[in-house]
Amino acid sequence: MTGTTPRERYRAQVRAEIKQHAWEQLATTGVAALSLNAIAKQLGMSGPALYRYYASRDDLLTDLIRDAYRSLADTIQAAGAAGADLAGLANAFRDWALADPHRYFLIYGTPVPGYHAPDDTAQISREIMAVLIDVSAAQLTSSGPSTPFEAELDRHRDWAGESPAPSAALSRALSFWTRVHGVLSLELAGQFTGMDFDPALLFADEVERLLSR
Repeated sequence: MTGTTPRERYRAQVRAEIKQHAWEQLATTGVAALSLNAIAKQLGMSGPALYRYYASRDDLLTDLIRDAYRSLADTIQAAGAAGADLAGLANAFRDWALADPHRYFLIYGTPVPGYHAPDDTAQISREIMAVLIDVSAAQLTSSGPSTPFEAELDRHRDWAGESPAPSAALSRALSFWTRVHGVLSLELAGQFTGMDFDPALLFADEVERLLSR
């Protein structure tokens, strides 16, 4: 924070503390019960005092969502830059989710009633998809015949910005992303509890099946 004033540094510190308490609250009560007044009590300040740092619950929620998306995008981009293939990206994603399931469910769980995320969170999400598309394109050795879904994608190829991805790569990336999400969401929600198998092995098997397509 070079060049910032003491007041700006203090404000940043308080906002960081508010977010830390918010994450702890999400872990115990869920996003629907997120309460600025409860966080204010934990910090030893009044509700109106906390509202000087976050004007509303939705403002705080937006900051948490941005942080979660940014953390995941940085993780996926770092894995991609290190040369990870789709399996490597899947494992990086799973490690990130397992490290903090509540962060995962904040951005990929049930939408919060009445809340609408700002457009910039969608842009960060596109950064993640762009890495998946690039790696998918690199792993495709032949395009093969187009599927009906791939033909449809030819009309909607804006995921990669100025250089639209081939529909085969986009189709592969989307299929990979959705199916990995499915297995991971079930695992994090505890749906495999009591079943006599290792969720990590199921995840690895699903990834292998996807790569063999």
